[in-house]
Amino acid sequence: MLTAILHRDYGVARDALSPDATLVTLGLDSLSVLELMFKIEDGFGVKINDNPPNDLRTVSDVVNYIDALLARKPAGSADRAIGIASIP
Repeated sequence: MLTAILHRDYGVARDALSPDATLVTLGLDSLSVLELMFKIEDGFGVKINDNPPNDLRTVSDVVNYIDALLARKPAGSADRAIGIASIP
């Protein structure tokens, strides 16, 4: 799902998406990352209470962040991002 968002909404080439790819290298500035957080909320059905952490630098960082958000949801309410958010 994360790869689909990055490809569809930010024009990131699928072959550029790897766990260690930095968001800056993929063309996302701080405003784009904030917008991405809203898309993550909608796409994964999670709630981001505060500003996103400043240490979201790579695709892997974002996947781990999504997994942490999903882990806080009640059991059975959503699938984890592992596999869906990670790189294909």
